[in-house]
Amino acid sequence: MNILLTSVGRRTYLVKYFKDALNNVGLVYAANSNQTYAMQIADKSICTPLIHDPVYIDYLRGYCLKNEIKAIVPLFDIDLPILANSKKKFNEQGIQVVVSNYETTQICNDKWKTYKFLTSIDIPTPMSFISIKDCLESINNNTICFPLIIKPRWGMGSIGIYQADNLSELEILYQKTKRDILNTYLKYESCVDLESSIIIQEKLLGDEYGLDVFNDLNGNFLTCIPKQKIAMRAGETDSAIIVENKDLFELGENIAIKLKHVANLDVDCFLVKGTYYVLEMNCRFGGQYPFSHLAGANFPKAIINMLRGERVNKELLHAIPGTIGTKNIEPKILNKN
Repeated sequence: MNILLTSVGRRTYLVKYFKDALNNVGLVYAANSNQTYAMQIADKSICTPLIHDPVYIDYLRGYCLKNEIKAIVPLFDIDLPILANSKKKFNEQGIQVVVSNYETTQICNDKWKTYKFLTSIDIPTPMSFISIKDCLESINNNTICFPLIIKPRWGMGSIGIYQADNLSELEILYQKTKRDILNTYLKYESCVDLESSIIIQEKLLGDEYGLDVFNDLNGNFLTCIPKQKIAMRAGETDSAIIVENKDLFELGENIAIKLKHVANLDVDCFLVKGTYYVLEMNCRFGGQYPFSHLAGANFPKAIINMLRGERVNKELLHAIPGTIGTKNIEPKILNKN
């Protein structure tokens, strides 16, 4: 079975994990930039048209058919809704896209929908606003107080995130975030509602945790692996320890049952005064997954098994508590002569 990982970026570890999972019975293809080392370590790679290009889906489908690729695993938030909308087209050609349905991708990509979803199922989450007017009213009513976090509603990659400590900073940084959106790829999803493209949230103060919540390809819950974050770098987990925590496991299970996502869900949590709050969710492999993998879990192999119609061994879904993992930066040459 050949598989394609889209928008691999710097995720060399995921390329390696899927190559190991295939165990030489199939190839790992990668997209989408020659300036990343992950493209070099894949068995084969391709630079496709941009995700928002009208020909992107047809190009991808043709490429998969030509190279006998049977599954696509998207790794970037912007890919998710576009590929989710085209799952039927790929399925008709015998190509399975490992992605949640369109509405689920929207719940995760749109931080306002994330907030509405979590509050609808009674999961604590920071108070949020998409109107600066509503936020100012809540400040005046003492419903919320500084510091506040300002960030893109359809945000990713730590772009345009700022902390406001007073009213003056709130107004200035709100406008700065808007400029950041318009000057980056965030403008594509944000153009749906540009006037409400910024979310303002109360800042959570507490210990940070992360969950890898794993469902089968039909959206049925399989497992949840909690971890406490030790260090962060540019918004991504840099070091973490696997923890055995019943409350976090049940929190992940509750989200999985309600959301019905496919494969991995990356969840960011805070422990605030004895209560776990959910900050964000990404329905894809996130930056914290390597720590689950280092501790013994193997979600890529579980995905391959499910795609092949094979039983998923429970050992693939278990991570050893107490395992501490960290990431390492190793420079590589891209243009060898």
